Amino acid sequence: MSYQLELFGEECIEKPIINVSSIPQRSPFRYPGGKTWLIPTVRQWLKQDNKTVNELIEPFVGGGIVSLTAAFEDMADHITMVEKDEEIAAVWEVILNGKNKWLADKINSFDLTTDNVITELNKPDKQIHDIAFCTILRNRIYHGGILAKGSGMIKNGENGRGIASRWYPKTLHDRITSIAYVKEKLHFITGDAFEIMEQNINNESAYFFIDPPYTVAGKRLYTYSEIEHERLFALTAKLKGRFMLTYDNTAEIRQLADRYNLPYRTIPMKTTHHLEKTEIIISDNFTWWRSNLNN
Repeated sequence: MSYQLELFGEECIEKPIINVSSIPQRSPFRYPGGKTWLIPTVRQWLKQDNKTVNELIEPFVGGGIVSLTAAFEDMADHITMVEKDEEIAAVWEVILNGKNKWLADKINSFDLTTDNVITELNKPDKQIHDIAFCTILRNRIYHGGILAKGSGMIKNGENGRGIASRWYPKTLHDRITSIAYVKEKLHFITGDAFEIMEQNINNESAYFFIDPPYTVAGKRLYTYSEIEHERLFALTAKLKGRFMLTYDNTAEIRQLADRYNLPYRTIPMKTTHHLEKTEIIISDNFTWWRSNLNN
């Protein structure tokens, strides 16, 4: 396991880089910028008050690994998932509120050929369940799982398997159907992160996991990549509940954290290309942070 040293005052702390293969994979998405690697830290954050969280709110839900983990591991009684991107939202709407079994069965029985993919993606007058299937399809056969404009199908892939490289129909079927066992805890909203945060600004019992688009790579990765980062910092600083805000480690983000008096730490991770880098964790407090080292 790799380690990275961080310096806080005169104290040197050794922190592991998490091996994501050790984390249960709950999400049907192969999500760029996903937070599977952060789950051990999220667990410690959610357990800081030594009781089950009353409400977890994830305003930029994306692939949803944090919300799903909290639901499956009984770390929160009620979980609100919010996503603005219509295609990603369609997946969550269908899984949680619609044709969950249809989607799982469609994935499991789909004959993955280039011709069939093109036919499916070009179907006119798609219903929401059709959009959900096409979103999962593109997420799994496009480079890096990227759904933003400009992305395209994998050509060679792993071991020359091309578009089948990341297409695991039985696994996806099982992940989607298993979510049915915890969906009573999950409430999905197709909407704007800022609006949901503002509506809950005085909710003292809420925990907010806030994972906005990256400032550097967001435009390449996401359809809705442009957000008002300073507005997000200003809003986060006003939250009465607990919060964890994650960002790429840049001078701009560190300056915003300082401007709004938000404490932060850096945490090591590996990119999909196995490059080691750090990200920033911003929180209302870090009394829980040290216990993370023993997880």
